Amino acid sequence: MSPIPARDTATDQGTFAGVGGSTLVERCQACGSPDLAWIVFLGYLPPVNTMTPIGARTEQPAYPTEVLHCRACELVQLGLIVDPVVIFSPDYAYTSGTTKILRDNFAELYREVLDLCPIGTDDLVVDVGSGDGTLLGNFLRGGVRVCGVEPTNASKIAVAAGIPTLNTFFSPDCARELLRRHGRARIVTAANVFAHIGDVHAVLESVDELLTDDGLFVSESHYLVSLIDTLQYDAIYHEHLRYYSLTSLRHLLAHHGFEIVHVKRIPTHGGSIRVYAARKGVRPVTSAVGEFLALERAALTSEAFAFYLFKIPLSILFLFALRRDVRKAGARVYGVGAPSRASSLINYVGIDELMVDCVVEISGSHKIGKYMPGTVIPVLDEQKLFDDQPEYALLLSWHIGEELAAKLRQMGYRGQFIVPLPTPRIL
Repeated sequence: MSPIPARDTATDQGTFAGVGGSTLVERCQACGSPDLAWIVFLGYLPPVNTMTPIGARTEQPAYPTEVLHCRACELVQLGLIVDPVVIFSPDYAYTSGTTKILRDNFAELYREVLDLCPIGTDDLVVDVGSGDGTLLGNFLRGGVRVCGVEPTNASKIAVAAGIPTLNTFFSPDCARELLRRHGRARIVTAANVFAHIGDVHAVLESVDELLTDDGLFVSESHYLVSLIDTLQYDAIYHEHLRYYSLTSLRHLLAHHGFEIVHVKRIPTHGGSIRVYAARKGVRPVTSAVGEFLALERAALTSEAFAFYLFKIPLSILFLFALRRDVRKAGARVYGVGAPSRASSLINYVGIDELMVDCVVEISGSHKIGKYMPGTVIPVLDEQKLFDDQPEYALLLSWHIGEELAAKLRQMGYRGQFIVPLPTPRIL
């Protein structure tokens, strides 16, 4: 990447001082360099998966969302690490098993692991941030020993499904407890969680201690190239502390004696990468690694970051103009889907209950009966969309907008669809 303007560290420290258990990022989270450049400040955002019951009147904290770029190792990262106890409270509402694209993705991951590293019934697979056990369920059904690590109440869902799970944060102490109970792991996975844990070096030290000599560490993370290309500012929130490119991941993993042996682009969360790492020299490196690194040298330039920053306010203004015209005509708008990115988009844009009547979620979602974070927009059962037939459905899971619109049309929705990003439009 080419240089971008340096961060005004003195000013930023005064504005965004850590509060309570939060930590201001003054050095790169990966390499420790103080050479951090400012990319964008998006405003103050509440925890995107902390939702209060409808009718409750409670305080809700909000934290600054500042994005920085390390010019030493190329890592893009948040400028504030919010206390994980705040972000991942016991009533954290996210579960992966309710999302088909994630179920399919984890089934594919399972098949790929078997191709790259055949495993037997005596081998152990550990999933960091295992949630409701959706990923590990594939290995369990394949007759492999499994154990999850999950700090939220989603662990109870996994345990009920027969998946052993430690209800705690992943840490060196946790790794030692896993070793004591189960022995070393042939596979360690961290899907959509490797960018979420504050002390990433403690994570990799724990993986190193836990993994067999010929084992694989498999991570899935939101991909920086996708985030830039499709203007995904809604993917920036405090659970995501780091926004990885393969270049920055290579620096980070090499520091702990790992090398990337394979990489694949996957569709989850609007564009992610699945990265396979092993101890250096143990496994062959596929050609995909070099191809990704070359792509990033061309795609992640200072001009690309500048254009990303330029387009964000235009996107917000276009979305407001579209919403103004819809409301002026007296039309009703229901949001569809309440993923994490819906919470960030609603708060960044300033959407409230006067602009969107409600957000609907599929039956069985833990988010039904609660407010969208930072608002009093109620989350209701999806059936309301078909019973009420509002004029417009705002597709908050816009990254699967075409697929979602077709599904809702088949289910009987007759109105029009608003797709908010990357360019607001009506389907």
